[in-house]
Amino acid sequence: MIRRAIVAEKVFDLKSSVVDLVTETDKAVETFIIDSLKSRYPDHRFIGEESVAGGIKHDLTDAPTWIIDPIDGTTNFVHTFPCVAVSIGFSVEKQVRHRMLLSRLTRCKFLHWI
Repeated sequence: MIRRAIVAEKVFDLKSSVVDLVTETDKAVETFIIDSLKSRYPDHRFIGEESVAGGIKHDLTDAPTWIIDPIDGTTNFVHTFPCVAVSIGFSVEKQVRHRMLLSRLTRCKFLHWI
């Protein structure tokens, strides 16, 4: 999804400032990730950067929670600069247990298991 979209013309909105952008790809990637994880882990909670910015309230609790930034580096993405990644964290009892950065453009993956 990101690989195809980076070369396409992008429509974006502003969130909190002129440098805080959101694209349709951000929203689509977040929905895809959450839907995929929900099908496997229906009892887990989810905090997505774009849904929170859109006004959906999510509180971090002790429950297993996935924290998702669908395009970490949206400004780079909008300007077709390939330094972007999907960032996902996994928290239990309000403590991050795992983190992952995945660049679909450079095919680099960074995992951190705590």
